[in-house]
Amino acid sequence: MTARLSVAQGTALSIGAVLGTGLISMPALAAAAAGPAALLAWLALILLSAPLAWTFAALGARYPDGGGVATYAGMAFGRRAAAAVGWCFYFAVPLGTPVAASFVGGYVAGAIGGGRVTEFLTFLGVVATAYGMNWFGLRISGRVQLVLTGTLAVLLVVTVIAALPHLERSNLTPFRPHGWSGVGAAAAILVWGFAGWEALSSLSAEYRDPRRDVPRATMLAVAVVGVLYLAVAAVSVLALGPALAHSRAPLADLLAIGVGGPVRAVTAVVAVVLTLGAVNAYYAGTSRLGVALARDGALPARVFGGRRRSLTFIFVTSIGCTLLPLTVSQAALLVTGCFTLVYVIGTAAALRLLPRGWSRVVAGVAFVAVCGLLWLNGWPALLSLGFAVGALVYQVVADRYGRKRPHLPAEPIPVTV
Repeated sequence: MTARLSVAQGTALSIGAVLGTGLISMPALAAAAAGPAALLAWLALILLSAPLAWTFAALGARYPDGGGVATYAGMAFGRRAAAAVGWCFYFAVPLGTPVAASFVGGYVAGAIGGGRVTEFLTFLGVVATAYGMNWFGLRISGRVQLVLTGTLAVLLVVTVIAALPHLERSNLTPFRPHGWSGVGAAAAILVWGFAGWEALSSLSAEYRDPRRDVPRATMLAVAVVGVLYLAVAAVSVLALGPALAHSRAPLADLLAIGVGGPVRAVTAVVAVVLTLGAVNAYYAGTSRLGVALARDGALPARVFGGRRRSLTFIFVTSIGCTLLPLTVSQAALLVTGCFTLVYVIGTAAALRLLPRGWSRVVAGVAFVAVCGLLWLNGWPALLSLGFAVGALVYQVVADRYGRKRPHLPAEPIPVTV
């Protein structure tokens, strides 16, 4: 396909990759971990976004390729490193799906009642719909995804404006009820809301002029995402106060105090549509990732060697993950640990692939920062390391026993703009 992404289109897609459904509940989870000091964690993640996004943009501008981080890991460290990245992402998605669905479930339960039962039924409805759409090959087009992202952005702006008259400075005290460790815990959780910068490198091949347009689109996306995130986080803390930490639907609560009326029903509908779009996109991309990993000998072909087989594994595992004795925060930390390890490997690859100069310096800053985030993640980071080790062990065993790689057809993911 002829590359045809403009800077404006690339900026919109990049914003959509990062500005996801996590924001509908992330302010509450961060406040529960750190209190008002969660604002420091938001600010830290926003500042980290600039070097991290720039690093992936530099890789994309220099090596335009749809494979993204896995491609760069393979170029820098070999196919086993690429498989480790693939495993971390692939197996994190089924664990992350119940977390994303629990976010939207809180909005639906707030609108119609029913508590945990409503939340679980919402989860089943979302994942079953996404599974059915992907089974029959139905896709939400790039234009529709951009409309969904624009809807979320408008909702955020309206929420911030509506909450402004209700801000209370007294809600900033006590500022650090859980100390600095709480700020670190909040930062680890918030990685969920900032995951997506790696998509910049995957989109790079679609730009008209990658070397010129990718950096421009990246910096515009960082600015827009940073402003929206910090604005929503600040008004959430200042308007809701201690109640924020216990809120299941913070955006709905903010609109309720700022606008009134049937806002909970409106935000519930928006949250469901946004979550369905996100889960559909993740199921589509991840099911094909499983096929690619099986084709390259990084996963057993009998289980993953077909789009529908891979899709069914993700769907069934997603439902199974709801039975795990984990809180939403614990599950989110397990997933963000996997995303963070992908960032560690990706920035490490950048240090080997980028030429000497400012780009490599920025990559070094990003590498140190994401290593720090992986440490802050705590014990949940062991899951990501377990996936990486599992990928390496599987390939070593497969190579030792001389298994031939299956010749499975590639299933590329089309990009619709």
